[in-house]
Amino acid sequence: MNGPEIHIRFAPGPALFVPHHRRAGTTALRTDGVSTLGHVVESAGVPLTEAGTLLVDGRPVEPSHVPAAGEHIEVRAVTRPQRLPGAPLRFLLDVHLGTPARRLRLLGVDAAYESEDIGDPALATRSAAERRVLLSRDRGLLRRRELWAGAYVYSDRPEEQLRDVLGRFTPRLDPWTRCTACNGLLRAAGKEEVADRLEGGTRSGYEVFARCTACARVYWRGAHHEQLESIVAGAVAEFG
Repeated sequence: MNGPEIHIRFAPGPALFVPHHRRAGTTALRTDGVSTLGHVVESAGVPLTEAGTLLVDGRPVEPSHVPAAGEHIEVRAVTRPQRLPGAPLRFLLDVHLGTPARRLRLLGVDAAYESEDIGDPALATRSAAERRVLLSRDRGLLRRRELWAGAYVYSDRPEEQLRDVLGRFTPRLDPWTRCTACNGLLRAAGKEEVADRLEGGTRSGYEVFARCTACARVYWRGAHHEQLESIVAGAVAEFG
């Protein structure tokens, strides 16, 4: 770019997305003189979902601000917990985040999930239509203008991914109330009601069941319950 030069500083969170030479301290950046600060920040590599307050010479500005020569810009990290006014807190996870999607559902959090790659435009459109926070590790996806809201998931480990989302948004937890397969709500079900969907050992060994009101999947405290209970207990202890 051949326009005015500004001085920009990225907080540690947003700095993860910029080239190494811009990660520490204030660096000079030449703009075209007409692009907004939001565009400049994204051009530097930071999705706006990961940029918190934008400061120009110490005063907050909107992403629509057009930087002028000599301005000192500070890009702060998103404040945690992050509040999103205007809609119930619901999530949409992309195809690569199946495990955190199931764990969010285990905790009773409304978490839609695309098990197939339907493409970035369709995901962004669904986020807007259903007013869901899109969770992804795809920076390009999080830069799409159609998004209602989005957030980058920083870790590639499911345990840390779950903690990242819970710590950032602090959703209300209501464990054991959602289907981990389809996100539908669960209700208690009598043994006779679900007997035709149970194998012999399950029929004889368990008495308490729940059934999904959307897909009719049946749940009981089976072999993996102890592991699931540990996930729930840890999340409730830290974020409940």
